[in-house]
Amino acid sequence: MSKDKGRFQQNIQIKNRKASYEYEFVEKFDAGIILKGSEIKSIREGKASVQEAYCFIKGDEVFVKGMNISPYAQASFNGHEMARDRKLLLKKKEIEKLRTKTEEKGLTIVPIRIFINNRGYAKLEIALAKGKKLFDKRENIKKKDQDRELKKLRI
Repeated sequence: MSKDKGRFQQNIQIKNRKASYEYEFVEKFDAGIILKGSEIKSIREGKASVQEAYCFIKGDEVFVKGMNISPYAQASFNGHEMARDRKLLLKKKEIEKLRTKTEEKGLTIVPIRIFINNRGYAKLEIALAKGKKLFDKRENIKKKDQDRELKKLRI
């Protein structure tokens, strides 16, 4: 039993660093991802990217588009497509909340990171986000520079 428990303790976190620079996060959700075959093995190897990905709602379902998962090296000849639309698993209330907020307030749904939870399932953290203006981005850069300078002075 302890052998199986340790197997899922991998700390896989594939982040979308550009998202926090481009957007201000209003609310975050954890969503399951419907994967095919060797996609989970590629994610466990860290061979996935959410840099160019975005989420959209179609009917009563949420999908992520542009999330790249590289083919698994040891997979058979009929592996998976790299960039296909993948369905996200969310509760109906969460989907309805996302739909109303994106329609009325002009917010968007942005994937933040892919991670493996303690049960071994791949999850996608998504956020309801508002686009930052140019001056907001400049403020963030100034703040990061100031924090860096303070750390240098302390050390």
